Amino acid sequence: MIGAATAIGLAQLGLNVAVIEAFQPKAYSDKQAIDIRVSAVSVASENLLDRLGALTPLTQMRRAVYLGLETWEIDGVMAQFHADQIGMTHLGHIVENRLIQLALWQQFEAFDNIELLCPITVERFSRRDKAVQLHLHDGRCIEAALLVGADGANSQVRQWAGIGSTGWDYAQSAMLINIKTTQYHDVTWQQFTANGPRSLLPLPGNNASLVWYDDASRIAQLSQMNNQALAEQIKQHFPARLARDFEVLQQGSFSLSRRHAQSYYADNLVILGDAAHTINPLAGQGVNIGFKDVDALISMVASKICQGESWWEEEALASYEKSRYKDNQLMMTAMDVFYAGFSNEILPLKLIRNVALKVANINSPIKKQVLKYAMGLK
Repeated sequence: MIGAATAIGLAQLGLNVAVIEAFQPKAYSDKQAIDIRVSAVSVASENLLDRLGALTPLTQMRRAVYLGLETWEIDGVMAQFHADQIGMTHLGHIVENRLIQLALWQQFEAFDNIELLCPITVERFSRRDKAVQLHLHDGRCIEAALLVGADGANSQVRQWAGIGSTGWDYAQSAMLINIKTTQYHDVTWQQFTANGPRSLLPLPGNNASLVWYDDASRIAQLSQMNNQALAEQIKQHFPARLARDFEVLQQGSFSLSRRHAQSYYADNLVILGDAAHTINPLAGQGVNIGFKDVDALISMVASKICQGESWWEEEALASYEKSRYKDNQLMMTAMDVFYAGFSNEILPLKLIRNVALKVANINSPIKKQVLKYAMGLK
């Protein structure tokens, strides 16, 4: 998603772009089961997709709107945020990652200056003069003034550049569970428990994505269950507001980790998205801060082109890093504070955090600013 968005943004500026991708996304059909991997796409990210021409084709596939966010620990003490509190029609949409990628890929056809190489992998990188060379597995060699690494948490580009990262693995894993229900959902909610959060994300139709955080051994145990047995566990451990008449359709799990690259650039290369940072998925901000990276990189390149300056050299890339590093660090730290604050049963802390939720539910200018920040509008 992040790499495809970057490619279009740079092509719109008139640059020649090669997109190297190992896997082609499966074509869309409305008969397909909803993918496990979904993202909560904020209004700011939607605005970027619209500028890239991908929002319209995305609306012709499928997505689920969400109008509100609700968080609580103890019944009756809840922080609620709703789009109408800031005069918006919605807070965002829950969309399958594959469909976002497909909508972006459809736009490649409109640009003669985008070359899609897929399925292709890179065997090695090298340098020649002031350019980066990519040696592909089919024997071809591509030379570029700027190599953009949007190749995920285990980024080859980052590793080749020798860019280190800091971070840690969390003590928990998360399980994603797609269910079919008898209800329509337009609010995403999350309840904190002693063992970790229990969350619901709306999906198209009367479907929903459940997210179950727990220690790794418990998630591994749940992953071995058939759908019927897993449904019984969900009924026992999810809040009562989840209707009991649902059917488990699919499930998958992943471990939780935090990683932040020590730099976002090196000579003639830049990294963004998960290649630069992985965040606790607690508030679904991972893809949105990735799209913020895309927006910042495109803006930097556009500015340098207008000024007749080099957009691939250190000074330019440093300005991109400066525009994003602290903001990403702030979001990652905020998620960690939130996660740690609700991850224990110490009574004074439990009282403090529930008072904080109650205060957060009071309509105020601060609440509106927090909501706008979560939507990427600040």
